[in-house]
Amino acid sequence: MPKILIVDDSATVRQQISLTLSSAGFEVIEAQDGLAGAETIESRTDLSLVICDVNMPRMNGLEMIERIHAGGTRPNLPIVMLTTEGQPALIKRAKEAGAKGWIVKPFKAEQLIAAARKLAA
Repeated sequence: MPKILIVDDSATVRQQISLTLSSAGFEVIEAQDGLAGAETIESRTDLSLVICDVNMPRMNGLEMIERIHAGGTRPNLPIVMLTTEGQPALIKRAKEAGAKGWIVKPFKAEQLIAAARKLAA
């Protein structure tokens, strides 16, 4: 069963994503901000996918991706941004940092599950 890390500062959003993905057969792990997400990624080798918000305290999602991919910890770990942001400059920065996708909240369950199935090996 693929393990997916959800990184979002909203407990409600984490719960919605977790319920959606758990019902589709994924195992879900949660982190409350980018710093906790980066530490989780750096300490685990069993993650198949990360779904991450952009705007969070301590470390935002873009900084988290840049830390993970620039540091070489898990350069091939797929990361999908799930955020209310839709600015082209942010999307460009995320893709340059290594994000594999960008989903705007509120998300459709089918869209999230399809992305997870495609990217979580």
